[in-house]
Amino acid sequence: MTSDKVVTEKDEQLRDYELVLVISPQVTEEEFEATIANVSRFITERGGTISDIARWGKRRLAYPITRFVEGSYVLARFKLRPAFGKELEANLRISEDILRHLLIRLDS
Repeated sequence: MTSDKVVTEKDEQLRDYELVLVISPQVTEEEFEATIANVSRFITERGGTISDIARWGKRRLAYPITRFVEGSYVLARFKLRPAFGKELEANLRISEDILRHLLIRLDS
């Protein structure tokens, strides 16, 4: 019984994450901001906190993704419960505007 309690307490802790998004260069500025807002809303609605969102702008890709040779990069730093990491990645995978993403858990 005590081991279940320990697991529950660990799941409640917020972990530090970094998320890099490569967004399609064909999206408008409004769609670009809406994509970032959707990711931010997902994090905050699940009890996470966002510390920084850096828009790196359009950059040339190392290799073509679908038919694109450039993409708009965004770096987000946030805290989130580990249980929601898989759900976040699933949502990012189905988004048509996001070409690639990389979610990294930072160990402190």
